[in-house]
Amino acid sequence: MQTSHQSINPALKPEAPIAILLAAGVGNRLSDTHHGPKVMLEFGGTSLLDRHIAALARHGVTDIVVTVGYEADRLRALLGDRAGYVFNPDYRSGSLISLWVQRDRLRSGRAVLLMDGDVLYDERMIERLVTTPGDAIVLVDRDIEPGDEPVKVCFRDGTIVDFRKRPEHAHDWHGESVGFFRFSPAMAAALADACDAYMDKGRGDLEYEEAIRDLMLAEPDRFGIGDITDLPWTEIDFPEDVVKAQTIILPQLVA
Repeated sequence: MQTSHQSINPALKPEAPIAILLAAGVGNRLSDTHHGPKVMLEFGGTSLLDRHIAALARHGVTDIVVTVGYEADRLRALLGDRAGYVFNPDYRSGSLISLWVQRDRLRSGRAVLLMDGDVLYDERMIERLVTTPGDAIVLVDRDIEPGDEPVKVCFRDGTIVDFRKRPEHAHDWHGESVGFFRFSPAMAAALADACDAYMDKGRGDLEYEEAIRDLMLAEPDRFGIGDITDLPWTEIDFPEDVVKAQTIILPQLVA
């Protein structure tokens, strides 16, 4: 599979993390109300993509590489020279491929922030993501939405025991994953290896969370959580999520 990308900013300090933003999907469940990549949705006159870039920059992260796919030309035009990109030609398949095409970044020898693009959030989440200690960090909201849609981070005796929309393992409690992660250089490389293993098996239909789940179950002690229950955010999948973002989340965001 061929990929295309702009060069990573060479002036950035080596110890700064790389941010990988996943934004390749079609967003079929919004097709009646929005046409185009979901990161182009605007709230308060600012697109989700612009909000991501600004929030990351305010926390010292300016080396951003976006996985593009659906309507890639429109998204690249919006990016300009503010971020690099990697093209996922199989963007209609599982999101695992959108992470796999970023394997060079995962193996860069630097810490990595991995973020879903379709989230409107209080940027204090970025601060918690970069400052919470641990080899791997997942942001968790304890006030989980009901149903099978949220990806659940499940705990038993304080240890992560599952990470799926429909967990298989018994647990004491679970919270909702925001879709924001931080990985140390070693854990980021391990994540690339996990993606490779699935691709070698022809499992590009899977969601990227499956590769992270493998790392969690293999070495749960290396994962920590950033609790963001007190902060406003929403993932945007359905038209009602757009309404929630506009009427409930946006008014709460810290300027």
